[in-house]
Amino acid sequence: MKKLAPGTEVDGFRILDCIHAGGMAHIYAVEYAHARQAASGPGFPLVMKIPRMTEGDGAENIVSFEVELQIHPVLTGPHVPRFVAAGDLLRLPYIVMEQVHGHTLQHWLDQAERPSLHQVAQLGTAMAQAAHSLHQQNCCHLDLKPGNVLIKEDGSAVLLDFGLSCHAHYPDLLAEELRKAVGSPAWMAPEQIVGVRGDLRSDIFAIGVMLYELVTGELPFGNPATSGGLRQRMWMAPEPPRALRPDLPEWMQEIILRCLEPEAAQRYPTAAQLAFDLQHPEQVPLTERSQRLHGLSLAAKLRRWVRAAGMEYRPSPLPSEQIGERPILMVAVPHQDVTDATLYSLRQAVARSLGIRPGARLAVVTVISPSASSSTDAQRSETTLHRQHRSRLKQWAQPLDLHGHGVSYHVLEATDVAQALVRYAEGNNVGLMILGAATHGLQMQRLVATVPMRVARDAPCTVILVKQHLPFAALNAHDNVVA
Repeated sequence: MKKLAPGTEVDGFRILDCIHAGGMAHIYAVEYAHARQAASGPGFPLVMKIPRMTEGDGAENIVSFEVELQIHPVLTGPHVPRFVAAGDLLRLPYIVMEQVHGHTLQHWLDQAERPSLHQVAQLGTAMAQAAHSLHQQNCCHLDLKPGNVLIKEDGSAVLLDFGLSCHAHYPDLLAEELRKAVGSPAWMAPEQIVGVRGDLRSDIFAIGVMLYELVTGELPFGNPATSGGLRQRMWMAPEPPRALRPDLPEWMQEIILRCLEPEAAQRYPTAAQLAFDLQHPEQVPLTERSQRLHGLSLAAKLRRWVRAAGMEYRPSPLPSEQIGERPILMVAVPHQDVTDATLYSLRQAVARSLGIRPGARLAVVTVISPSASSSTDAQRSETTLHRQHRSRLKQWAQPLDLHGHGVSYHVLEATDVAQALVRYAEGNNVGLMILGAATHGLQMQRLVATVPMRVARDAPCTVILVKQHLPFAALNAHDNVVA
């Protein structure tokens, strides 16, 4: 349909201006046409999205509108525009939503100079956290690209355009009505090419493409126009980013190339784990990916091609289930007034939790007082003190079987231990926290809010409180002494 003129009224909304004319839809700034509606409205600026439906437009325009009309209203949180209203598909299809102010990621790609490494890490973290929020709601975006990622002034990301998305609780209309792979070729994951939809790791691949472009200025697989060119990413590897930008640190190349693995199982299992590595670059586990300066050898490409030819892509579990099976698991290890029994009990609880969650990421955390690092003594300097505590955490974790689990060690400084633990959990998308239970009686806990009680009350994740107990060997030794 043709563009609507300013002043046109649609179901009580007045068109102000066309702010975007895309290949699949027009976006208009709108307002309520009547004062009474405006007074009782949501209180934020609005836009109206109307799909293009001319003779030359494909059927996917209407199908994708139906998908967005189905999915957008059920999405919540700060990483999606708030839904307001929708129009009748048979009369005039439209969606009215919140107008979010900011710059799309394309803004940074259009700059003459490449963004700094710090900026890239911040942008990547924002994208990963937004995708994680979507995945927690059992939705995969499946069309993440620079124009669909909006960065607000506070640095957080808002994801736009859910016309190609897949929600586990609703029919996948695109898979039912269109037999070809749909998406934006430059950012499409290999499994999407063969028709697999609903795997959250497809969004991680797209974030990897955008990170690659941010640091190098180039697309890792180009922008293929044919299905044959598109399928090449199922076995081809991109030029290593450090070959194009020699000053790029190894940890950033490790992150980007892990996101771009052709097999989904080799990528980050969740967007939360991707965000975690971008926030803690000094503890990114490095593999051979980080060392690459040249593309794959002919033999390696041939091996990948053989694997891709025989690969059977299967439907993935629910995104929320994938997140639950591979959470960021945090353990709070006290550093003072702590018994061997407590340290042993925490380690046993962590071992059990990791044992039933293959692929979980472990963050070992301790909180020290800021005054502890204020001494002028060189041996008690902040760097030395943090190193000592980190070494102690590594020693504590040494008996754990960490095969298949990423692990990192963190020393926080705070006067309020409970608040520091809760904030760390919030900022790092922690899915499960383990800490020791209070050692004094219930009577005292009724009078004083202990650290474990406050954390259990305020934490944004599941909290396991561990009651201390001694190993059997120690108990036997104790019994012999008493006898």
